[in-house]
Amino acid sequence: MSRNIHLVHLVTLLAVVGVFTACGDKGSSANAEAVTEANKIWTERCVTCHGPKGDGKGPGAAALAVKPRSFTDPAWQASVDDARIKKVIVEGGAAAGLNEAMAPNPDLKDKPEVLAELTAKIRKMVQ
Repeated sequence: MSRNIHLVHLVTLLAVVGVFTACGDKGSSANAEAVTEANKIWTERCVTCHGPKGDGKGPGAAALAVKPRSFTDPAWQASVDDARIKKVIVEGGAAAGLNEAMAPNPDLKDKPEVLAELTAKIRKMVQ
């Protein structure tokens, strides 16, 4: 009898997991969309100066008088909070007392999930 109860529990658990998988989790879907958009923005806007590794050695960096920030620097990572990173992304370098060559991205102001993903991406670049 106990074996049958365990089997019923297992079948019930699998059914519940199946329902959640089939219906999808809107949070995961929204997060996946934010990750995709952040990756696209990184590739299209950020890599030019900051480079694919975030080391400040993108193809456009050579032409800049002030070199782009290297996100791989542990000292810089420790010195800045996420709010400042997001401010610089949205408002640009000049708005934060940094180089004006860092262009603003005002289209991201109302996209907190995308900003969070970009910030997370930057945070993962530390060496």
